[in-house]
Amino acid sequence: MRLWDSVHSQDLGYTPLASLPTPLVPAPVLSGALGVEVSIKRDDLTGLLLGGNKARKLDFLCGEALRSGCDTLVTGGGAGSNHVQMTAAAAVRLRLACVAVCYGDPPAVEPLGLRLTRRLGADVVFTGSPDRASVDARLEAVAAELGAAGRSPYVIPRGGASAVGAVGYAVAAEELAAQLAMHGGGEATVMLATGSCGTQAGLMAGAALAAQARFRVVGVPVSRPPEECAERVARLATACAARLGSDRLFTTGDVHLLGGHIGPGYGTPSPEGDEAAFLALRTEGLVLDPVFTAKAMAALIAEARARRLAGPVVFVHTGGTPAALAALP
Repeated sequence: MRLWDSVHSQDLGYTPLASLPTPLVPAPVLSGALGVEVSIKRDDLTGLLLGGNKARKLDFLCGEALRSGCDTLVTGGGAGSNHVQMTAAAAVRLRLACVAVCYGDPPAVEPLGLRLTRRLGADVVFTGSPDRASVDARLEAVAAELGAAGRSPYVIPRGGASAVGAVGYAVAAEELAAQLAMHGGGEATVMLATGSCGTQAGLMAGAALAAQARFRVVGVPVSRPPEECAERVARLATACAARLGSDRLFTTGDVHLLGGHIGPGYGTPSPEGDEAAFLALRTEGLVLDPVFTAKAMAALIAEARARRLAGPVVFVHTGGTPAALAALP
């Protein structure tokens, strides 16, 4: 199946926000240090705001919003959420309004991501609860209020983790497969940080459906227990495949995860992640953020050092530049 053909045949909404394709670059010094061939899929270079994986999802989420005649994007997450700030940037590009719902209370010192979100003109509201799930109900409430006021809102779930958003990474799987084939690569392991699960779900669906794909997708949970991630990834991958016109069903048995790398918890750096970020910086000049990509790289390093990982390996750099810069001493 050619997935872009499916996108067009299924008449999925699409608006180009990401600068694609992103490069697949070898990491020779890091590979030498680990004894495993590693390449980096530079999805931190997607071009929207400061880059990151959310741009691919927003291509389809915003495309559907525009096709539906919506005038306001409503989304949410943490105060420093990459997804929230990139949605605000997409709204500016498309001349839409944006409302960002953040869990908790306004922080005494706003992180860079939240400052960017405000500078981009988004309205920001807080749920008053530290529970991340408190965002979900508030999104619907905000949308209802906007609708009652005569606006036409489009709700994007936390992280853009929906069947629509996952399509962005299904077609990314096709892009990656073509790059691997061009580089002469055989079967590969694709590793990434798994948070809200939409990126892994899309890649998994794309790897199963795209004609050229010959890789296994392995996620590193950084915000939820592996059991919850497995269920969410399987459900989103199935829904993503349906969007592309396939009846392929995915189960939790199809989902590959490496648990045990969340460290002290979501949003909190881990010593292993800090070490991994330092190694990536000193070997390849890569800037990894402490919340997502550093922990995923820590998993890759641990597996390579334990000789449980055979190359070639593709590490998906999903972005996180604001959080990475904020973490610098």
